[in-house]
Amino acid sequence: MDKNMDDNKKYDKNRNIFDEEIILKIKEEVKKIQPELIEKIRELVSIYSIQMEPEENAPFGKGPAEALDKALEISEKLGFNTVNIDNKIGYAEYVPEEIRDYKEYIGIFGHVDVVPLGEGWKYPPLGGKIENNRIYGRGVLDNKGPILSNLFALHILKKLGIKFDVPVRIVFGTNEETGFACVKHYLTKEKAPIFGWTPDCKWPVVYGERGRLKVRIYSEMKDLEKLYKFVNGYILSAPSNGVKLKINFKDDDFGEMILRGYRFGITESRHFFEFVMSYPAICEKEQLMDLIRSNLTEGTELEEIANWNPVLYDKSSEYVQTLQKVYNYVTGFNAEPVTTTGGTYAKIIPNIIAYGPSFPGQKDIAHLPDEWLDLSDLEKITEIYALSLYEISKLKNRK
Repeated sequence: MDKNMDDNKKYDKNRNIFDEEIILKIKEEVKKIQPELIEKIRELVSIYSIQMEPEENAPFGKGPAEALDKALEISEKLGFNTVNIDNKIGYAEYVPEEIRDYKEYIGIFGHVDVVPLGEGWKYPPLGGKIENNRIYGRGVLDNKGPILSNLFALHILKKLGIKFDVPVRIVFGTNEETGFACVKHYLTKEKAPIFGWTPDCKWPVVYGERGRLKVRIYSEMKDLEKLYKFVNGYILSAPSNGVKLKINFKDDDFGEMILRGYRFGITESRHFFEFVMSYPAICEKEQLMDLIRSNLTEGTELEEIANWNPVLYDKSSEYVQTLQKVYNYVTGFNAEPVTTTGGTYAKIIPNIIAYGPSFPGQKDIAHLPDEWLDLSDLEKITEIYALSLYEISKLKNRK
């Protein structure tokens, strides 16, 4: 028997809702579209889409706006309807013909802006050069390659006539690396999806993201010794779980509190110590602030600099379990859904989770010189996204 047929039988046993013929067609189409997908990734990577000074019709600078236009152009050529929302964010949409009036949709949120190029590149950072079965360039992994992979995955299902009971959108943000203003603006114009994902993290399914609270403890020059005494006694000489501050919260989803990002500095003639709390969902920002203040001495003061609340999606939901089983089928792994210390669009967009694209062992590629995406991985993630969308199309009675 053909090996693919053996794999599909195994998948059928795991899911019990499986259309063998469609799965084989999807796999064939994924292989066929790879050259075009690679070409479009290279086109998008060639645009230096770092945030710059705003210009007319380019609120985050010329580069991000140009990258958004290119992503929408690629989408239109694939036959999708497209919408540009004030040059800050846009989307391609697949609306099956039988859907006339809809208020819900599935949303996949990626971004086409990038971090600065940095130093130390061997390959041209905007060249999209292919060597050693890898494509190199700023944004190939974070996030131009993965969001186009999702676009082409949806194109395959559209081509095969797969029916969804709600529209599906591929959304292209332009300000992920520098503030998430694009998705915040999106939510002023559009409803949140009923479900979706962002391909801007890691595998397998990431059902939760830790909270991230950045604070500063200040003192005047005359009280500098008190600041040093507090920092040394409660933070620098203590475990990084915050136990001396009594903020060592932990839960089953995220584990224990993590303190990091330590930094001394001076501002407005005041000295400060800054740190970040990567906190589990069992506690809240206000609790953490109150507990730290209870340990402060006269002459020191606490200030919140930034906070992102934890994200925790029900890992037993049909959506999460469906995506996880597809990932395990394609990779041959037996993984379970996980959480992350990182932050994605899921911090802002309700009802979405992080899903791919980095495989185990591929940490810290995205912002480094010679950022790369393995071409065999590109094919694999496109298959995962296409099969995931197909399985999502079969789920009904959403809530």
